Amino acid sequence: MSDTLTATAVLDEVAEGGQPVVNDLTIHVATINGSGSQSSNNVLMRSIFQMGVPVSGKNMFPSNIAGLPTWFTIRANKDGWIARKKEVDLMVCMNPQTAREDVEALQPGALCIYDAPLNCKSIRKDIEFYEVPFAKLAGELTTDSRLRKLLTNMVYVGIVAELIGIERQEIVAAITKQFKGKQKAIDPNVASIDKGIEFATANLPKQNKWRIERMNKTAGKIIIDGNAAAAIGAMFGGVTVVTWYPITPSSSLCESLIDYMKQHRIGSDGKANFAIVQAEDELAAIGMVLGAGWAGARAMTSTSGPGISLMAEFAGLAYFAELPGVIWDIQRVGPSTGLPTRTAQGDVFEVAFLSHGDTQQIALIPGSVEECFEFGSEALDLAEMFQAPIFVLSDLDLGMNNWMSDPFKYPEKPYQRGKILSKEKLEELGGKWGRYVDVDDDGIAWRSIPGTDAPSYFTRGSGHDSMARYSERPEDYKATVDRLTKKYETARKFVPKPIVDVRRGAKIGFIAFGTTDFPLQESRHQLRSERNIETSYLRLRALPFTDDVKSFVANHDRVYIVEQNRDGQMGDLIRLEVGEDQKKLRKILHYTGLPCDARSITNAVLHMESDGEEKVVRVGVDKRAATQAISED
Repeated sequence: MSDTLTATAVLDEVAEGGQPVVNDLTIHVATINGSGSQSSNNVLMRSIFQMGVPVSGKNMFPSNIAGLPTWFTIRANKDGWIARKKEVDLMVCMNPQTAREDVEALQPGALCIYDAPLNCKSIRKDIEFYEVPFAKLAGELTTDSRLRKLLTNMVYVGIVAELIGIERQEIVAAITKQFKGKQKAIDPNVASIDKGIEFATANLPKQNKWRIERMNKTAGKIIIDGNAAAAIGAMFGGVTVVTWYPITPSSSLCESLIDYMKQHRIGSDGKANFAIVQAEDELAAIGMVLGAGWAGARAMTSTSGPGISLMAEFAGLAYFAELPGVIWDIQRVGPSTGLPTRTAQGDVFEVAFLSHGDTQQIALIPGSVEECFEFGSEALDLAEMFQAPIFVLSDLDLGMNNWMSDPFKYPEKPYQRGKILSKEKLEELGGKWGRYVDVDDDGIAWRSIPGTDAPSYFTRGSGHDSMARYSERPEDYKATVDRLTKKYETARKFVPKPIVDVRRGAKIGFIAFGTTDFPLQESRHQLRSERNIETSYLRLRALPFTDDVKSFVANHDRVYIVEQNRDGQMGDLIRLEVGEDQKKLRKILHYTGLPCDARSITNAVLHMESDGEEKVVRVGVDKRAATQAISED
């Protein structure tokens, strides 16, 4: 038996046993951007979900114009594993530009449905091909050339459904939901589904490798993307000022928030109790947030890596002048323009130390759409509690893709406004108040809000003393930045603690964050079930680190830090945190722009465990460049 259980081995087992793999397959649809395939792919995914099968959907699309290749991947898994899987079980091949490449990437024994003119069956002999005359079938549905293109997509949904067993009534229900009850859109799409089912039944051979069968693991669950979840959370968190500049992949967060606020935050008199402003650029957007925060509003913006770079100057002002505000960073591949429509976790250093000088920023790191919702509110609380910019490090995979989730819980705790000076508090202080005086020894001073019965103040980004007066005295500057360090240390007690799963007798530990959690959880299962290797796991949820990180590393012989960037940025921050124990750390780095997968993590761990010397494995590239031994001791 080889070191790893491969997809080919699974196919061999199916062929020998004659029984299909039930509710465990990956469907990969290759189409053309702008062809309307997004709706059909969502219908296909939701139909499987409605049959009770856990599912996830990932869209990979070009960053420039319509007409270029796009792919949509649906993973259905009865055990709830929803991370990306590298192996494709069923391919729908519709794009002439990528047909050969798409087919050549399939593992032997996979299924491929293709548009007849592509002649995919001539490319390989070890794939099961299903040739379909899509243009002819769509032409039988309508004479409208534009509509034919759209309906072609629903034809392949019907064909896939017939081949793997998706129930027709669930497809119809998904279409009805997709088109929001608009019967004029529903009827032709249902007819297209039926056309595909009819053709597959009459003309395509049955297959017995993969099947979808009804089960009950999605009852009560929802499907939502992380940006929409974050928008709902911010609305429940009391945000009143939202300023933004469009940038992929963050735009849909504020666009969703606009829709939600119009539905739920306009009074009976027709007046809105919020302001959402599209700024002229990212620097203006964060400037408006900080001005609103100074004035007492709960304010936020959303952006991506290039926007974070442009916000550096104002981020330093917010840190030094101590102004509240929330910045959502939906990470994508950099540097520079990079790959705008690919996912990464490469902004860790940028956010942690954003701005020049001695700056330490607080950041939250959601690992699910539920946490996007929760942190939408919590980030606003922390911004006011610590009078500081609070960054939220999401990513494209979490923000823009579809995830299954439990319904969100209605928040019950009151807003945490922090140390806002009132007339009563001023009297308690004996009438003496200084904007940057730390009276509680936690690094956090009391702030006032203009227009209230407390004294107002003006602040600046230059040197100042505890009374907010301009100062270049060395002792004043040192006192200020030392107090800011104390505030950062206080934040360790209030940011979300990591989720820790320590297994008895486990010598190996994992540390990960964000969407890397999904493949890592599956990799732990693979190590346990295939190799009897037990592991512990700590999932980070915030910067600064809590004490849990030090103790976790101390209690394991080797700790693998898994992240989606080239340099292991979070790993380096952890090295600084744990001191002498850094010799225990290993890095597994995935940075292709595609979401990380479980098998790559598993193989990397097995490789380093057998080698004993390598400290870094870079996965997802050619083997000759995949590993690098370095000394980090």
